[in-house]
Amino acid sequence: MKEPAVSADPTQVLAFETDCHIFDGCGFPAPGLHSFLFEPIFGDADSSLYFNKTMLLAFLGTVIIVGFFWAAFRKPKVVPGKLQMVAEAGYDFVRRGIVYETLGKREGEKYVPLMVSLFFFVWMMNLWSIIPLAQFPVTSIIAYPVGLALIVYVIWMSLTFKKHGFVGGFKNLTGYDKSLGPVLPMVMVIEFFSNVLVRPFTHAVRLFANMFAGHTLLLLFTIASWYLLNGIGIAYAGVSFVMVLAMTAFELFIQAVQAYVFVLLACSFIQGALAEHH
Repeated sequence: MKEPAVSADPTQVLAFETDCHIFDGCGFPAPGLHSFLFEPIFGDADSSLYFNKTMLLAFLGTVIIVGFFWAAFRKPKVVPGKLQMVAEAGYDFVRRGIVYETLGKREGEKYVPLMVSLFFFVWMMNLWSIIPLAQFPVTSIIAYPVGLALIVYVIWMSLTFKKHGFVGGFKNLTGYDKSLGPVLPMVMVIEFFSNVLVRPFTHAVRLFANMFAGHTLLLLFTIASWYLLNGIGIAYAGVSFVMVLAMTAFELFIQAVQAYVFVLLACSFIQGALAEHH
C-alpha cells in the first residue's frame, strides 16, 4: 500500500501536501479534527508565550479592521471618498439594520460602537476561511466564539441587575409572572436555565458549529479534487472542484449571515435586559 506523503508538520493536512491519488493504492486523506490543530509559531502548549496560526489570524484581523476604519474616518469629509463611503455604509448597516431595529434609536445608540465592533470582528474571523494562504476560519476554534459570547453575557447580566436591582433582575431572568398561577415555579426554573445557561451556550456554539462544518466541507471537496486527479478519476475531480467553487460562494454568504445573527442575538439579549418587567 502506498502511504500518503505528509509535510514536516504532522498536524497539517492540505490537498497539495500529499501525492496520494485514487487508483494508487492509498486511502483518501479525509479531513478531521487534525485539520483544526496547528503547531505553535513559537512557544509550546505549556508555555505562556504559545502563539499559533489562529492567534496570528485573529491579531491580523483586528489590525485590518482597526486600520480600515481609522483610514476611513481619520479625516472625514462632508462629501465622502470611496473608502469613507464603504465604511459609513457598513457602520450604518449595523446601526440601523440591527441595533435600531432591536433596541430602538434612543436606547440603542450607546451600544452601536460595541455591535459594529462585534459584527466586523466576527465577519473578518469568518472570512479568513476563503482568503488564500490563510484558508482557515478563526471562529471554527470554539475558544473564540466562547470569548465573544462571554463578553456579551457579562454585559447582558450587568445591565439586567443594574436596571432592575437584584430581585427585579432575578424576576427578569426567570420570567416571573403571578398570573401563571400553579405553573409559575416550573416556568421560572425553565426560564432561569434557558437565560442563564442555554442562551449564552447556543450563542457561542451556533457560530462555532457553522464555521466548523463549513470549513470541513471545503476541505473535503478540495482534498477530493486533488485525490481524484488520476486516470478516469479526473472527470470526478472536475465535479469536486465545481463543488469547491460552489461551497466557497455559499461560505461567503454564511460568513456574513453568522456575523449578523451573532450581533442580532447580542442586541436581543440587551433588549431583554433593558425591558421593563410587568
